[in-house]
Amino acid sequence: MLSAKLGHSLDPLIIKVYKIVFFKREINPNVLTLLGFLFGIGCFVSVVFGYLALGGIFLIISGFFDLVDGSLARGTKRVTVFGGFLDSVLDRYTDLLVLSGIGIHFLLNRDIHSVVITIISSVGVAIIPYVKARAQAEGLNCDTGILERPERTILLIVGLIFSIVEYCMIILAFLSHITVFQRVLFVKRHSEALKTSE
Repeated sequence: MLSAKLGHSLDPLIIKVYKIVFFKREINPNVLTLLGFLFGIGCFVSVVFGYLALGGIFLIISGFFDLVDGSLARGTKRVTVFGGFLDSVLDRYTDLLVLSGIGIHFLLNRDIHSVVITIISSVGVAIIPYVKARAQAEGLNCDTGILERPERTILLIVGLIFSIVEYCMIILAFLSHITVFQRVLFVKRHSEALKTSE
């Protein structure tokens, strides 16, 4: 939802912040992608050991790098097929690592209900990008749905920072599958339109 509305309009602002943080040093966008993934791992470890707020901070930093790598690549004309591929793969790893950490945290605290809800959330989060990729393979740009990656990341950050992650998991479990349903409907509607036009 946010991605579809904002697009790349924030790129100039993000690049300005990047130049301030890194003192205008030129860094390969793929390195920034890897740094984002490493902070995702830091989030996983922190959450498993019960440091939820620290995990939230790591996730904020990971999200920052995820914003910067694409903006920098576009701004410096260093967009590559491999860079986009690597970013997408490591995004999936980060998403599922964070959710796995939350699930393990609940398991260690014997909160089985929250473990189940986290598993349901993880399935939805894993399927959302798959539906998009499958739609793109059919020539459809499926950037739709109420809970894309930025919204999911914000929800997780709020849950971790304010220690209300169990409630955020309920929201994520519900809205992630709603998003899958929205994307399936989008593909159905537009594929039928393509068939009619042929």
